[in-house]
Amino acid sequence: MAILIVIVRLIATLVILGSTIWGSGLLFFRLDGTTATVAAIGFCLAGLAGAIGLWSGAARLPLSFAVLFLGLLGWWNGLVPSHDRDWIPELARLPSISREGETLTVSNLRNFNWRSESDYDERWETRRYDLSKVEGIDLFLSYWSGEAIAHLLVSFPFADQPPLTFSIEVRREKGEEWSALAGFFRSYEMAYVAAPERDLIGLRSHARKEDVRLFRIAATPAQARDVLLAYVDDVNKLAAQPRWYNTLTTNCTTVVYTLVGSVAPAWKFSLPLDPRVLLSGYLPGYLHRIGAVRSDLPLEELVRQARIGERARTISLDDPDFSSKIREGVPTARP
Repeated sequence: MAILIVIVRLIATLVILGSTIWGSGLLFFRLDGTTATVAAIGFCLAGLAGAIGLWSGAARLPLSFAVLFLGLLGWWNGLVPSHDRDWIPELARLPSISREGETLTVSNLRNFNWRSESDYDERWETRRYDLSKVEGIDLFLSYWSGEAIAHLLVSFPFADQPPLTFSIEVRREKGEEWSALAGFFRSYEMAYVAAPERDLIGLRSHARKEDVRLFRIAATPAQARDVLLAYVDDVNKLAAQPRWYNTLTTNCTTVVYTLVGSVAPAWKFSLPLDPRVLLSGYLPGYLHRIGAVRSDLPLEELVRQARIGERARTISLDDPDFSSKIREGVPTARP
């Protein structure tokens, strides 16, 4: 009996400490200035007191912390995402996509002319795409700090015009800085960007000088169409209803994983869970494992040939053949 009591107390202690870490982070990142620091420290002390109370017999301490934590949960649950904020220019508009037969009409398609990350010409367009002309799926990973984390972009090549590319972004307000830790605490809304590759890839290869890599996905045109329509549905849902970005659960890879997973059963194919879905920089290894990219090539060789960043920087973003030129030398989707 005594051992059971100790085990229960240990579990309760871990729950209190975990709740303390989460609650302190929420207060620190969601409140402003000195208030945030004081509130986070105060909540941390309350959590420690609650944990000590479990072992000292002072039952009022863990009970008081529980009431405090439930109040904090109520406040967190009341945080509501919005489309109505003073957004940075490149994320000021969200795309929406209408369909009439085989024709997709993309409104608020971003086609900025990037000279640098802070020097660009704003240009928002409406373009039409023929669903019957989609040829496949290409995946870009853009690395900016080490090999573990990369930004994922998904592109759909068409037979009769440049590819349509989607990026899932943190929708920042003017003057707001990005923090991966803050992204756990409903600090940012999510945004889709629909754009040609000269915008989304050019921003990363030319303006930011990131290490961009391109992988051709082994998808049939029919499968590409299914994924594209899944994107269309979710793009429109987000345009109608704002959504919080979350560093762990709602980000550039987990959303794509969910979208592909929603249509994969029709292909009699399942996506296994894997930590590399979260550590997006290692996603090529996951894709190689499940046969979504060229599995007849060693992974190291596939990654080497996928590096297009330096070559892309030698191509003008105004070149009408930008998309075809960055694909030169990249392994095809199938042998």
